[in-house]
Amino acid sequence: MKTNPLKDGVVSENSTGIGTVSRKMVLDRAGELAVINGRPPGVVSESDLDQAKRELTGGSDADPNQAVLESAPESERWDPLPGSNGRKVRTAASEDEDDEGRSDNERLVEEGIEGAEHDQMLQATREAAKKENG
Repeated sequence: MKTNPLKDGVVSENSTGIGTVSRKMVLDRAGELAVINGRPPGVVSESDLDQAKRELTGGSDADPNQAVLESAPESERWDPLPGSNGRKVRTAASEDEDDEGRSDNERLVEEGIEGAEHDQMLQATREAAKKENG
């Protein structure tokens, strides 16, 4: 089931709507990720940029290689009863749910939790750096 692309990505940051994700926003977020990973904000890696873009645009958090493996149908990954075809059950489509069955509210709560975790990691890293420097 395809989801509404307008429902993907970060909606707000610190209770302020972010609008369209810009290159500067991705670079700022990548700088924060670099700080969390123990590097100066100016030393941004390619993986920091990729992660920042995924976080801000609602992309998958999974490793692309792992995503390819998981995209294979379950029937091709493992066959519990060889020779049994089984039957497919119809699924009810809902605009309020994504591919994982999460509602809009669940996605917003998850987004808020992820944002809070990011802010906590960034703050903890900055406080630890202050203690080390004096």
